[in-house]
Amino acid sequence: MVWTTARGVLAGRFAADLVATLAIIGAAALGQPMPGLVVVLMQTGGEALERYAEGRASSAVRELEAAAPRQAHRLDSAGRTVDVPASAVRPGDLLLVRPGELIPADGVVEAGRSDVNAARLTGEPMPVPAAPGTALLSGAINGEGPLTLRATALAAESEYARIVELVRSAQASKAPLQRAADRYAVWFTPVTLAVCAVAWLASGDPSRVLAVLVVATPCPLILAAPVAIVGGINRAARRSIIFRHGPALEQIGAATVVVFDKTGTMTVGRPEVATVLPAAPFDGRELLRLAGAVEHGSGHLLARTLHAAAARAGPLPVASALIEAAGAGVTGTVEGHEVTVGGWSYVTGRQPGAAATLGALRPRPHGLRAYVTVDGAAAGIVEYADAIRPGAAELVTELHQAGVRRVLLLSGDAPENVAHVAGLVGIDEARGGLLPQDKATIVAELVKAGETVVMVGDGVNDAPALTAATVGVALPSGGGGIAAEAADAVLLLDDPRRLLDAVAISRRTLRIAKQSMTLGLALSGAAMIVAAAGYIAPAIGALLQEVIDIAAILNALRASARAGALGS
Repeated sequence: MVWTTARGVLAGRFAADLVATLAIIGAAALGQPMPGLVVVLMQTGGEALERYAEGRASSAVRELEAAAPRQAHRLDSAGRTVDVPASAVRPGDLLLVRPGELIPADGVVEAGRSDVNAARLTGEPMPVPAAPGTALLSGAINGEGPLTLRATALAAESEYARIVELVRSAQASKAPLQRAADRYAVWFTPVTLAVCAVAWLASGDPSRVLAVLVVATPCPLILAAPVAIVGGINRAARRSIIFRHGPALEQIGAATVVVFDKTGTMTVGRPEVATVLPAAPFDGRELLRLAGAVEHGSGHLLARTLHAAAARAGPLPVASALIEAAGAGVTGTVEGHEVTVGGWSYVTGRQPGAAATLGALRPRPHGLRAYVTVDGAAAGIVEYADAIRPGAAELVTELHQAGVRRVLLLSGDAPENVAHVAGLVGIDEARGGLLPQDKATIVAELVKAGETVVMVGDGVNDAPALTAATVGVALPSGGGGIAAEAADAVLLLDDPRRLLDAVAISRRTLRIAKQSMTLGLALSGAAMIVAAAGYIAPAIGALLQEVIDIAAILNALRASARAGALGS
């Protein structure tokens, strides 16, 4: 595939250069250097413009490496903390991870409780409860409780390091795009030489041959596509879509498969209160009011979420005598009642008599939820979920209507959660429980099968798949710039529906580019016939060639026009 592409590009360039060279030699031989000089200047300018339009200087790997854990707090045999580089950590080392710090190496929790944010690695939006025995990945962010971690791998062999290497190898394997202009130029040259031969055999006049060469120089062929592509890139930028290079704009409109990450792409990427399940005699409003009051003083992510949901329902009472167990739950007094909110182990450990009622309320065994008791009795359950993005289902429908054959949902989240989201937005193919390398492998296999694959994601864990796709599209919300660096295009607004605009702009741009090349070829072909018949002198041919170039370029500039519908 790479050889075929490279051969086409080389052949196209050689064909264009051959016609230009023959025009220059012929002009010099007849003492008419200006037509040849015009050819050189126009062709050189076109190639420079193409290099500008297709240039890419991605720093994805550098961004990933800069965001890697740098330091670790190693505990020595006396229990003292020694700060060492993360690269110095060895399997078996005991590490202290303070609140808010990056996990420096893959490992297993030995002591402490906290909630760890692994969203940028796994795509799971909910914090992971960390307790003794919990396996954690390097690069995840510790929550509010200190943890003692037993390292299980070198930093160079961690999950984070594998992500860096996947991005590096995927970037190196991307093949260049074969331009339509290069393909057309392969047959353009033989046709031009054939017309020249006919003109010479019919008349024996070298001026006719030179006139044919001058008007036949493939400047419109070389210039129209890159001018249109740059115009399309500018048009997309006005729609808050940044294409990092020309091939991305060309290929996104031909997408046959679109792959979405779940968290932060099809969903909002943060936990929200989804369901309130009260136990008699409480109702949902009262349950939320009491639980929200107790959670007011907690810094836990889910506590803040619950408090915000309760506050939206109305004014909250003031809680007192608050006692919080980091990462587990909180107890306080609200209007004279003892209210306990937290995870299953925390709540049932403090109020064992409520376990049976709370257990019966659970609609399914899995899920993220807070359990609530009041004065030792079961009050209910608050369930959390990652909300679907508004318009996600419409986006999937419109992609199918635009000609995309398959839409996939890939995520590191639990398979049942991924399947649930896929069902809500109308995606038939969904896979969960995937590591970053799993996503990249699936995308690479689709590309290898001949599909034009667009991957849409927002996190560090999406970077390998974004790089492996034909076109990677990054949202600005979750990757800290790393996903954007790994992608070929970036949606500056946190709105996946901009993907539809990108597809429409791509198709319009390519349509205008092909129109411009066709216009240039048609006018040049007509001029060649007239020149071969002896009705155009070489000097007039040079001017006519300029007119043809200008006509093709002006038409190509329509790609950047503001007026008209996206699809027009």
